[in-house]
Amino acid sequence: MLRDKTHIRVKFQALPQNTAGAVYYIRLLNRKAQAQNPIIFADVPDMAMVRVGKTYYMSSTTMHLSPGVPIMKSTDLVNWKLVNYAYDTLANIDALNLTNGKSTYGRGSWASCIRYHQGTYYVSTFAQPTGKTHIYSTKNIEKGPWKAVSFEPSYHDHTLFFDDDGRVYLIYGVGKLKLVELNADLSGVKPGVAEQVIIENASLPAGTDIALHAEGSQLFKVNGKYYLFNITWPRGGMRTVLIHRADKITGPYEGKLALQDLGVAQGGLIDTPEGDWYAYLFRDFGGVGRIPYLVPVKWEDGWPVLGVDGKAPETLNLPASKGLIPGIVASDEFTRKKRDPALPLVWQWNHNPDHRFWSLKEKKGYLRLKTGRIDTSFVQARNTLTQRTIGPTCSATTAIEVANLKAGDFAGLSLLQKNYGQVGVKAKEQGKSIVMVSAGSGKAVEVERIPLTGNRVYFKIECDFTDRKDIAHFFYSLDGQSWTAIGEALKMPYTIPHFMGYRFGLFNYATQAVGGFADFDYFRINENVR
Repeated sequence: MLRDKTHIRVKFQALPQNTAGAVYYIRLLNRKAQAQNPIIFADVPDMAMVRVGKTYYMSSTTMHLSPGVPIMKSTDLVNWKLVNYAYDTLANIDALNLTNGKSTYGRGSWASCIRYHQGTYYVSTFAQPTGKTHIYSTKNIEKGPWKAVSFEPSYHDHTLFFDDDGRVYLIYGVGKLKLVELNADLSGVKPGVAEQVIIENASLPAGTDIALHAEGSQLFKVNGKYYLFNITWPRGGMRTVLIHRADKITGPYEGKLALQDLGVAQGGLIDTPEGDWYAYLFRDFGGVGRIPYLVPVKWEDGWPVLGVDGKAPETLNLPASKGLIPGIVASDEFTRKKRDPALPLVWQWNHNPDHRFWSLKEKKGYLRLKTGRIDTSFVQARNTLTQRTIGPTCSATTAIEVANLKAGDFAGLSLLQKNYGQVGVKAKEQGKSIVMVSAGSGKAVEVERIPLTGNRVYFKIECDFTDRKDIAHFFYSLDGQSWTAIGEALKMPYTIPHFMGYRFGLFNYATQAVGGFADFDYFRINENVR
């Protein structure tokens, strides 16, 4: 799939002799490549965007991962780069720490909202594990620091809104949408001001037989009118964009079905410095996750009209993508200069890490993952370091030194989701083995085991998300050059319990005794397979 080049090759001697023909071919040679949907073929759901001058910033959902609420930057709406996170740790509780048998897969922090108001950036989110609404603010969105406030309750899928009169609001809810006013400093709900129901049944423009009632609120003010974006899902249909508009924030609101194509939905409006408008939305796309789309918007009779003839187009009149590497995902040789961050922003831990048990200093040029407790399963193990998979295809490789594993340790490369897959080294009293484990059936099964005599081994996983194939294959190598398939192909379904696209992971955990460690020489990600 060609995504970022026109790949036009014309020999000069082959140009037509007539002027018109020559001009045509010169135009082909000079034609700019266009952006294609999806603009990001990776799990970046629940996006919210803001433009400040000529720069766009986007926040997204990463739920149980740490750090959380990623901040991405773009100058063209197509090519994005991670520049920060709103927080390092959402809360220090068992479910987020993977302690005392608890976890918060599929939960953590959900749909965020990003706003810029009077020189300050605001990012808000809500979290079921904490039961709170969390608001983070900063003057410098790329460098911080962030100020954090939180308050009860957890306002579901809310949109943060600064009105022209200086008042601050949240709109939230499912089906029945409500308005609540906040204190001027966003420290909590304004005392003495009752919340209001502003739309009794926001799903109604899509019909009365609804499987998923209207949620995902995002509010915008354009030319003095309020426009509220929501998603709904008619039973037997697809994810659908709804828009309500009003002259006052309190309503009354009138609603329309705005887009019903490919299940592309949930998001809001963004304009360019040149005056063009787009809707940013996302699409459920199987194992790779929920992938962002841009849809052109034109204005008719005071309404934003989404799409081209009611469809989400394949191409856009925007610059072509330069790829997702290294802006969204990136390779890492684990070498660090003096002022480098310990981990680049592309990395996130599965739940909150225990920082005592990983290091980039104990062996120069390596990531060391140490065991500090006994775990009975991969999904309960701490300190699994992850990155997104990307589509339509991708592969990841790593090299591991395993001389210091203890009996019962398991270290390697994984695909993390409920139906996970692993390829790695298991240590036993009798020696070490290369193994492939599949939880494709919902239960972890060791599919293949091969004795290992050396202490350095290479692993590779290849993923194919083309046309929702959602298939992964696992490999090992003893020299980093010649690869051997191991185990079985893993079907990668998108499961609601984890509510996240598949992620590559580097892991090491103990099942018998603590104190062992594995050294990872590098992590390399590629758009191609084989």
